[in-house]
Amino acid sequence: MPKLNLTQSFVNKSKVEEGITCVDYYDERIPGLLMKVLPSGRKTYYIRYKDHRKVSAQRKTGNAVILTLSDARALARRKLAEIAMGSDPFLLVQRNLSPTLELFATRDYIPYVKTYKKSWEMDISRISNHLLPYFGAMRMSDIEKRDVVQLINDQLPCYKPGSINRVIILLRYMFNLAIKWEVEGVTKNPTGGIPLLKENNHVERFLSSEEAKALLITIKNSKNPMLQHIISMLILTGARKREVLDAKWEDFDMERKIWRIPNTKAGKARTVPLSDTASLLLVKLRKKKRCAFAFANPATLKPYSSVYYSWHTARKEAGLSDVRVHDLRHSFASFLVNAGRSLYEVQTLLGHTQIKTTQRYAHLSTTSLRSASNEISLAVPELT
Repeated sequence: MPKLNLTQSFVNKSKVEEGITCVDYYDERIPGLLMKVLPSGRKTYYIRYKDHRKVSAQRKTGNAVILTLSDARALARRKLAEIAMGSDPFLLVQRNLSPTLELFATRDYIPYVKTYKKSWEMDISRISNHLLPYFGAMRMSDIEKRDVVQLINDQLPCYKPGSINRVIILLRYMFNLAIKWEVEGVTKNPTGGIPLLKENNHVERFLSSEEAKALLITIKNSKNPMLQHIISMLILTGARKREVLDAKWEDFDMERKIWRIPNTKAGKARTVPLSDTASLLLVKLRKKKRCAFAFANPATLKPYSSVYYSWHTARKEAGLSDVRVHDLRHSFASFLVNAGRSLYEVQTLLGHTQIKTTQRYAHLSTTSLRSASNEISLAVPELT
C-alpha cells in the first residue's frame, strides 16, 4: 500500500484508476492514519491499530471530503493516545452503523461496476427485481444466512436454478466488496456456506412451430405494448435480449436490410441481415417511434431494464412456463437447422466466434434426418 506524506492537495485530487477496487494511502506523519479511496470518488479517513487483544483493527474517523487533513491528523493523535493509555474509543456497537443494502448498492456498488463491467445493467436489474424487494431496507449487518435461504426458497417456483444462482453470486460479490472496502459494520458474508443450486445446462429448450404461433398470439394481448415487437424481433433474428432492447435506429440500414450490433457478448460489433418480415416490423415501428431506441419503453423513451414480468405472464398464458427468453435464440437456430441451413450459416447469424458453440444446435428433426439420408439414394442411383 502507498505510504507518503499526505497533503491536502493530494487528498483533493486523489482518485482510483479504472478496474481497481480501492487504494489505501498511509500517512507518514501520523503512523496508523490512512485514507481509503473508492472508484465512486468516496474518500474516508481510518485509524489502524492493535486493540486490547493485540489484534489489528481499523476504524473510520471521517469523510475526507468534509474533514480536512489537519483535522484528521489531530483526531488521529487523540484517538491513538487513548489507545496507548489502554482505552479503546472505538468499542462502540458497529452493527447499527452499517448501510442498508439499497444504500450500498446505489452509493458504492453500482458506480464501481459501471467502471469495468459491460453487463452492469444486468446487475442493476437483478438488484432491483430480486435483491431490493427482500433486503433493500435491511442493514447489511442484519442480513443473515437464513434470510438468503428464504430468498432462494421463495424464488424456486418462479425462476430457473441458473437465474437464482446468478442473484446469489451477485449478492455474495457485493458483500465481499463491502468487507474488502471495510464498510462500517459489515464483517460477515451471509451467503457463505450456501451452495449454488444444481443446473442442468445440457438441456436446451426449443420451440416448435405450433408453440411459437401460440406464443405470438398470446403476447399480442400483453399489457406491455412493446412485448410483441421485442419477442418477434428475437425470434426473427436470433439476437440476444439485451441486443434487441438496446437497439438504436441508427444501427439499422433499412435500404440494405442490415442491422449492425455495436456491442455484443464477444465484445465485437457484428452485422445481422434482416429478413423481409423483420424489415417490415421495423418499418411499422418507425412510423410510431419518436426516440433514438427502436424498442424503447413508451413511458420513458429509454430501453427496458427488464421485460421479465410481462414475459412471464405471457408465457404462462401460452402454456409455455418453462420457456426462457434466451430459448428464443435457441429456437431461431433450431428452425434454421431443420430448414436445411448449414451450421456455418447458423454460426454466422448468431455471431458465434467458434463453431463448437453452434454445434449444440445441430439437432435435426426426424423429417430432416430422413431427407438427409435420402440424399445417398439420389447421389448413387445404382443402390435402388
